[in-house]
Amino acid sequence: MRDQLRGSIKINARGRDLYGFINAVHESRISCFRQYVSRGSFCAEIYRSDLGRLGDIAAEHGVELTSYEYDTLSSEVIRRRRRFGLVLGIVLVIAASVYFSGTVVTIDIQGNETVSDEVILAALDELDVRRGTPFRRINYISCENNLQMMVEGLSWAGMHRTGHRLVVEVTEVIEKPEMRRSRIPCNLVASHEAEIVGVSVLDGQLMHKVGDYVMRGDMLVSGVTGDDTGHTTLHHALGTVTGIYREEAVFTGTFEQERLVPTGRTDTRRRLRLFSLDIPLYLGKNGYELRREECAVKPLRAFEKTLPISVARYRYSELERSATELTREELTDELMQRVYLYEKNFLGDCEVLGRDITPTEADGTLTLTVTYRLKGDICEQREILIK
Repeated sequence: MRDQLRGSIKINARGRDLYGFINAVHESRISCFRQYVSRGSFCAEIYRSDLGRLGDIAAEHGVELTSYEYDTLSSEVIRRRRRFGLVLGIVLVIAASVYFSGTVVTIDIQGNETVSDEVILAALDELDVRRGTPFRRINYISCENNLQMMVEGLSWAGMHRTGHRLVVEVTEVIEKPEMRRSRIPCNLVASHEAEIVGVSVLDGQLMHKVGDYVMRGDMLVSGVTGDDTGHTTLHHALGTVTGIYREEAVFTGTFEQERLVPTGRTDTRRRLRLFSLDIPLYLGKNGYELRREECAVKPLRAFEKTLPISVARYRYSELERSATELTREELTDELMQRVYLYEKNFLGDCEVLGRDITPTEADGTLTLTVTYRLKGDICEQREILIK
């Protein structure tokens, strides 16, 4: 850092009285670094402030002196000292850094899971705590107490400052678990017409064995048992009955569809974001009725720190409605995507042993009838009604 401020210059000296020049430089106590003599030339590095004295010594000994200044912070300042816009920019950056050091730049919320950040930020905004608020105006104790009362679901809140960040730590209320009546007497009945391939009964009386074929609604595990004395006991039937069954799903699509396609026209607009302000850097409004929007935000940085100032670049692409005639292959691909989504969302708990897809085309539509052969639990609880 010291060399960056003082400036460093590389010199090259050549002449008849070269060694007399070198001795004179050393006697004058000029700081020289990385010095060496090669092929009749003396090379070294000195500070910028010593270049004038070194030039006088070179003139006294008849030595030709050449110099080259390295790019340093001080050399850049000297080179650009007449560029008043740069000087003004540096002054503004320093002023902004001093200002932001005592101002809330970001609010970091920690510890919340069920309560959203937006709810907590809205409550803080009502307490006059937001980005751009000076730290000296924040009454931490009052804000912590009010935040607990204003936001439902918080049992504790704490606030402290870390640099230019306001850290809000919260603890949420632990809800009492819902008490469920899990021992209500019930039977297990078949939810599908299936062939039983496996059973596991934890409580109740098994009514069918492996290999039996059951209809939908047939009782699989009974929650009513009796003994030799005629005593009847009601159970909450528990168990798993695995069966192989069939299920059908239908997916339909039309060949002629209306879609949004780009026209090729684009519009780029920029906004300056300063704390909670969103300042447009353009005039007029975008006239695209239908459009696709892409946003890229580039924050400004100073002294390796991110400032609460950013430029948001919005790119709009115009779209228009267009009637598109799909081929049979294209429409089939679209319907198959729906088939895969259906299997992922609704058949994840069972094993797909096979699928039979039957396409049907009529009146400008294509229908895929998918018949699945599935393996899974076919038990369904049914409460025992007691008088």
